[in-house]
Amino acid sequence: AYRLIRTNIQFMAVDTPAQLVMGTSADPGEGKSTTIANLGVVMAQADLCTIIVDTDLRQPTQHKIFRVPNSSGVTDLLLSPDAAIEEQLVNTGYDNLQLITSGPLPPNSSELLGSRRMGQLLEQLRTKADVVLFDSPPVLAVTDASVLSNRMDGVVLVVQAKRTRRADVAEAVVRLEKVGAKV
Repeated sequence: AYRLIRTNIQFMAVDTPAQLVMGTSADPGEGKSTTIANLGVVMAQADLCTIIVDTDLRQPTQHKIFRVPNSSGVTDLLLSPDAAIEEQLVNTGYDNLQLITSGPLPPNSSELLGSRRMGQLLEQLRTKADVVLFDSPPVLAVTDASVLSNRMDGVVLVVQAKRTRRADVAEAVVRLEKVGAKV
């Protein structure tokens, strides 16, 4: 299933490959973090240099999935102009796959993710990997995903079968499309 998602992302835009891809869901607990982690693994297995960035600055999960510390990460890159991406890259144990954890949780995550500095960080990340996957908070819970989504080449909306309400999925799509996200 993850290989199929990888293929769909690769064919999303044939002329311009989807390099920055965000994963989100309508509600918490739908499997978006697991999906991003597994998608990262299959991207790396396809010989694509892959970075996962945990931009869930409220309830980060990627450091738990890959069993690495979360003492520094995205927030350090956003708050310290001198911080280098290379210093924040963490080995995941998989060839071609690195991780940038969230780092310390800020009180103003939406503002950080919507900042000019975040835009600069995204451009830097484009030069570091073939594909960069972002794990973001759920769309309906907070504005963070909407703020970040329009800066992505594509957004994967994770829906849990037999759990997620149709109305929530529809509302999540409307919110993402309203800000110009490519779902």
